[in-house]
Amino acid sequence: MSRKGWGLFALVGLLWGVPYLFMKVAVDELSTPLIVFSRVFIGAAVLIPLALYKKTFFPALKYWKYILIYAILEMVIPWTLITSSQRNLSSGVVALLIATVPIWATFFAHYSGDTTAAHRTRVFGIGIGLVGIALIVGIESLNDVANLASLFGVLVSAFSYAWAVNMITSKAPGASGVAINGIAMGISSLIFAPFAFTHLPEKAPSVQAVLSTVGLGVICTALAFWVFFIVLDEIGAARASLVVYPNTAIAVILGIILLNEKLTLAIAIGLPLVLIGSYYASRKPVAPVIAA
Repeated sequence: MSRKGWGLFALVGLLWGVPYLFMKVAVDELSTPLIVFSRVFIGAAVLIPLALYKKTFFPALKYWKYILIYAILEMVIPWTLITSSQRNLSSGVVALLIATVPIWATFFAHYSGDTTAAHRTRVFGIGIGLVGIALIVGIESLNDVANLASLFGVLVSAFSYAWAVNMITSKAPGASGVAINGIAMGISSLIFAPFAFTHLPEKAPSVQAVLSTVGLGVICTALAFWVFFIVLDEIGAARASLVVYPNTAIAVILGIILLNEKLTLAIAIGLPLVLIGSYYASRKPVAPVIAA
């Protein structure tokens, strides 16, 4: 990988490692619909003009039906559940469970006809990852049974992420990622607008809450998606997908340093298991598969 490739990869890891910090700050004062609406509205305001400038917006529009489904699976469902879950869970635990996306993506790849998904290496990764998930959920539930709904919501989000990417990749081949996500964010803005305006705060939020929400939209959504698609062109999809590992570590570290979150037993045990499992589950083996 070139120096430029490493630099872009590290930048995306940072940009997608900080949203959990921003959400944790914002949810103390703002409603989930308002936070998510602000995020997708800002993202659409940046990505749609960029797609228009690159003349990729209108070609992508022919896939609007699939982009609508993608918007619901990639943004509406997961960003609602993830934001809400941060009222009960630490940012480190949330980021760790989202790091299971490659595991679920491997399941979808298998049922989509990718026979390499059943290779022993990837099966090993899935097994290790599932053990990590079970331990995280189990330990966090022992700490507080009320966390179960939030934990389940984050896992549904990871599942939804994986499904969304698998679906849009097959249904909108060749369409610009910037255009697809810009349109999806525009659709999501329309969906969230009425809920956002009926859930406005009763008093003026703090500067920290406002800046965190703006940061979610500008840094973690618009800028992060834009840079990610540059990374895709620079280093390819296989390597770019590995960004889930540094951004999880960044989220855990920022939570401990800036939010005074504890390095819990769930994180200490689950972090290596989930990251190792996701790594091996996402590897494309050269050797023959063990099952179809």
